[in-house]
Amino acid sequence: MEDAGVAKDRTISVASAFSAHQQAVQDRDHKFLSRAVEEAYKGVECGDGGPFGAVVVQNDEIIMSCHNMVLKNTDPTAHAEVTAVREACKKLNRIELSDCEIYASCEPCPMCFGAIHLSRVKRLVYGVEAEAAIAIGFDDFIADALRGTGFYQKAHLEIKKADGSGAVIAEQVFEKTKSKFTMY
Repeated sequence: MEDAGVAKDRTISVASAFSAHQQAVQDRDHKFLSRAVEEAYKGVECGDGGPFGAVVVQNDEIIMSCHNMVLKNTDPTAHAEVTAVREACKKLNRIELSDCEIYASCEPCPMCFGAIHLSRVKRLVYGVEAEAAIAIGFDDFIADALRGTGFYQKAHLEIKKADGSGAVIAEQVFEKTKSKFTMY
């Protein structure tokens, strides 16, 4: 009996090789995403925060595994993805994660996506779209605020670019410090 995709001369078709590769990637993604989901459960069980988990992977090894810590740390920015990026950077002693991937149990909010982007993570895999979190009561106010479309934007937060002397001194900080630091 022949193996699927293997001809009698023991050659493998391009289609079957590609399919095998896709399956291997899917299996790998499932493995690491499962760990992110475990973190999401852990965070809720501990009372640390909402059901969100994230893992940072480097060379097929988990180097950081975190869950939402908003309640535990009384820090509204302690989302799983931001915490994972922060802790991975500390562990590796660098500010970029270009050789790493991040797996998140849920689609990252704009703040988390910003942290992921700034850390130069090479790949993001998430398990479920943000609508799943919204459906159980989490809001999308960050995205709404950025778009200027949500209730939160209209009712609680004013966003204004400074003008006058405030704008001038804020602009001057860049000119006055540009030779004093190295771009990262």
